Amino acid sequence: MKAVILAAGKGTRMKELTASQPKPMVPVRGKPVLQWIIEGLRDHAGVTNVFLVVGYQGDVIRNYFGDGDAFGVNIEYGEQEVQNGTGKAPEVARDWVARDNFLLTYGDIFLPDPAAYAIIAAAWQETDDALVTVKTAADLSKFGAVFLDLHDYMTDLVEKGNFPKTPNNAYANVGIYIFTPRLFTYTSELTLSPRGEYELTDALRAMIDDSAKIRGVRMKGEWVDVRDPEIVAELNAGAASAS
Repeated sequence: MKAVILAAGKGTRMKELTASQPKPMVPVRGKPVLQWIIEGLRDHAGVTNVFLVVGYQGDVIRNYFGDGDAFGVNIEYGEQEVQNGTGKAPEVARDWVARDNFLLTYGDIFLPDPAAYAIIAAAWQETDDALVTVKTAADLSKFGAVFLDLHDYMTDLVEKGNFPKTPNNAYANVGIYIFTPRLFTYTSELTLSPRGEYELTDALRAMIDDSAKIRGVRMKGEWVDVRDPEIVAELNAGAASAS
């Protein structure tokens, strides 16, 4: 399986941490988040063909990873020239993906136990149109809420909704997916969201409206959206105390 990693963002909430590097290059526990992702996919999901969608300070990523040979993978790059949202970013890799299925992840998702990538890859079924990873969360206000039916197929998705009480069939969107090339039919038709961006979640919602089969896979173990300096400090402090 191929992997497309979205690594174009600066991460404005990171403040000085991204003054001279993109958000996925922020060090966590001794190495960039992006390196954790690439090595986790390599070691636990057998992924050795990787496409990095870069943008802000993209040369920092290119100079660090090169063609991927030093990391035991093959890396190709594409640039998201206009930072117009996660919905359009995957299209940078469209020609590279060709007719293959591919894992898609945001470049700031840190899995402390990378064996979770093996679970995700093993859950993929060729009869599905997509796979979305989810996790139980008491508070869904900071995450996209994925609603699953009794057979674990997605029925709806609400972007960071405010729920007075978390519904039993709603889960946090972890931000790791598997897609067929069918995804590009929907990303190409996206319109701007109210916040002025093209949203990947809108493409997923359009797929549901078209009766696509999107399987939800419940993640076990910890996952971290490395979104601000406080989270980075907590992760690195935890690593220091463990050593």
